[in-house]
Amino acid sequence: MPVTVLLVDDEPLVRAGLRAVLAAQPDIEVVGEAADGAAVIPLVRQLRPDVVAMDVRMPLMDGIEATRAVLRTVSDPPKILVVTTFENDEYVYEALRAGADGFLLKRARPAEIVHAVRLVAEGESLLFPASLRQLAAEYGGDSGNPAARAAMERAALTERETEVLRLMARGLSNAEIAGRLIVGTETVKSHVSAVLAKLGARDRTQAVIAAYESGFVAPG
Repeated sequence: MPVTVLLVDDEPLVRAGLRAVLAAQPDIEVVGEAADGAAVIPLVRQLRPDVVAMDVRMPLMDGIEATRAVLRTVSDPPKILVVTTFENDEYVYEALRAGADGFLLKRARPAEIVHAVRLVAEGESLLFPASLRQLAAEYGGDSGNPAARAAMERAALTERETEVLRLMARGLSNAEIAGRLIVGTETVKSHVSAVLAKLGARDRTQAVIAAYESGFVAPG
């Protein structure tokens, strides 16, 4: 089955460009478009896309609020890929904190766009880990906030889960973590699932943000 994608951007040229790049791939299908975040929820419910590629800045409802709304109101929500003009943007970090799974620059090359959609859909690796680390260093606080630290302490990760989370934060995929720890991929998947459950994180991006904001992993 192809990865299905909903495009949300108030610039028609951006949507057209993304559609042209993605539709050329045999394993990706663009199932719809919207010009504002306010239209996302009904389209997600109707089309059930695997991934929503969504502009972070739009006039009526921006990508941050649209992300929150989708995750709050849609059962089994899609992956959300924030599309942005600027890499080091507080709006992008807030969208990730709100639950987005990654971000993509509008100036990205076609191969990078396709890779981002596939990677976010698979959910087994972190998209642009170095950029996420930079965003966390810039906007996530210097040494972690008390609420995030308390949540990390309550999670009571095991020693192996701690290793897995640190490797996740470095951007390693499940297969790469398995090779590093000399265990099977299925074992890593179990550890990742346990980390997400204990942290109350929807995916590995949210788990890594929690790790940065708690001071568990230093973003610098």
